[in-house]
Amino acid sequence: QSFKLLGFLDVRSVPCARESVLYGSLGSFVVGLGHFLATSRVRRSCDFAVGGFICTMLGYWFYCRYNLAQQRIRQRMLKEGMRNKILFEGSSLDPEGKQTGNERSDS
Repeated sequence: QSFKLLGFLDVRSVPCARESVLYGSLGSFVVGLGHFLATSRVRRSCDFAVGGFICTMLGYWFYCRYNLAQQRIRQRMLKEGMRNKILFEGSSLDPEGKQTGNERSDS
């Protein structure tokens, strides 16, 4: 049971798709209503609402995907650091094991 937007964007499985559509619809409502209240022109307000939807959806899509990529990079670095910590712990390559005798007695 997947929901496909425009026939190709699977909103359930694609990261950030659901939030982008929801924020886009909220942006569409705000921009369209704001323009209608300012000008009282219905058709033009609908045009602005569609533009607001597209701009808000794409803006949040890129923002969310950028944050997702940053999070994946941090997770990869953390996983590699943990693997190296386990691999080098207690060996001569361990950075914590290279402390001098005075430093060890202080801690």
